[in-house]
Amino acid sequence: MGSFSIWHWLIVLVIVVMVFGTKKLKNVGSDLGSAVKGFKDGMKEGGTTADASPAPQQVVNEAARRDANTVDVDSKTKS
Repeated sequence: MGSFSIWHWLIVLVIVVMVFGTKKLKNVGSDLGSAVKGFKDGMKEGGTTADASPAPQQVVNEAARRDANTVDVDSKTKS
């Protein structure tokens, strides 16, 4: 599709505008823009809250520690 000339793309653009109309295309563009902005904001919030939150503390139950079927392991956190 990259081999089409500029005239092919202009004809496609004119057909799309005729089918959907400029108002609907404007609404689709603004909806897409707000979705991208919301995604970027969500990515910024997700990065800051993960870094700012303290690591969860491990709760050790004495009965589980003495149980022969319990396996004690150290977990590693992703950094």
